[in-house]
Order: sequence, then structure tokens, then C-alpha cells
Amino acid sequence: MNDRTGAAGYGRLSIALHWLMLLLIAAVYATIELKGNFAKGSEPRELLKHWHFMLGMTVFALVWLRLIARWLHPAPRALAGGGWEHALAKLMHLALYGLMIGLPLLGWLTLSAADKPIPFFGLELPALIGANQKLAGQVKELHEAVAVAGYWLIGLHAVAALFHQYVRRDGTLQRMLPRHRQA
Repeated sequence: MNDRTGAAGYGRLSIALHWLMLLLIAAVYATIELKGNFAKGSEPRELLKHWHFMLGMTVFALVWLRLIARWLHPAPRALAGGGWEHALAKLMHLALYGLMIGLPLLGWLTLSAADKPIPFFGLELPALIGANQKLAGQVKELHEAVAVAGYWLIGLHAVAALFHQYVRRDGTLQRMLPRHRQA
């Protein structure tokens, strides 16, 4: 069944991108959290920062593919809940997309303003703005604050999925699982 007709589940591309993005976002958070275990300027710390930047930019690149996939194959109709729950779900998804676009963009702006290279798997991305150390510090603080909010957004999204699975038992989570087959 086509997602446009209100199919029971999400398309394969949407499912694959959802779980790939989860893994990438977890790796982005892990690299920055782990970097604190190493001395400033040390090789492991610099390597973790380097991977943080590259994985963050990978999230930024893939979120656009994800948005195109969602436009081509809209999400299936909700299985349960009232109007306020649907509105809250849409708001949550909007916030998560904002996170996947905003955080990498803020990171890119931070590196640009700090006049540092922006690595991307052997390439160096162009600076978005000119060097400005004061602005770099301000954007970095905003990046970090949004990242903390990201923990909460991701956690709430996971709790909502588990609520649908174990309390409502409405099949919402199964629609996003990789091995789910349509009846």
C-alpha cells in the first residue's frame, strides 16, 4: 500500500532513515560526551571532536533526504488519540526536525566564526560567516543549550513510542520497526 493512501506503516526509506538518524545522533552525542574524558589538545580528544563535526554534518545532509522522503511519502494516519494528541505529535516531529537542522547549522556557524576548519570526510566545508571569536562563543553556547534540549526531545519521543507500545497497545511503534510487514 502507498503511504499517501493511509497505509498502516511507513515506507522502507522512511524507516531506514529514522533508525540511521538515531544511530548517527547517538554517535554525535557520544563523541562530544566522551571528549571530556581526555586532556585538551590530546589526540583522542581532537579525534572525537573531529568525528563530532563530521557526524553532525552527516545528520544535516541526511535530514534533507529525510524531508524529501517524507514529502514524497507522507506519514501514515495516526492510529489512536484525539486532536490535541495529533497536534502534540506534529509539534514534537517539527521540534525534532528543527533539532536535526539547527544543531549542525549552529555547529557549522560556531566553527566558521572561530575561523576553524569544518571537516567533512576528507573535504573542508566553506565558512558560513567571517571570523568573530565573540560570536563564536555565543553561538557555541546556543549550540550547547539546544543540544541539552535535544536530550529531552529525544527522550520524550522515545517515551511516547513506548507509551503507544505498552500502554495503548495501538501498533504505532510497529509501523516504524524495520521488520514490520503490512498485513
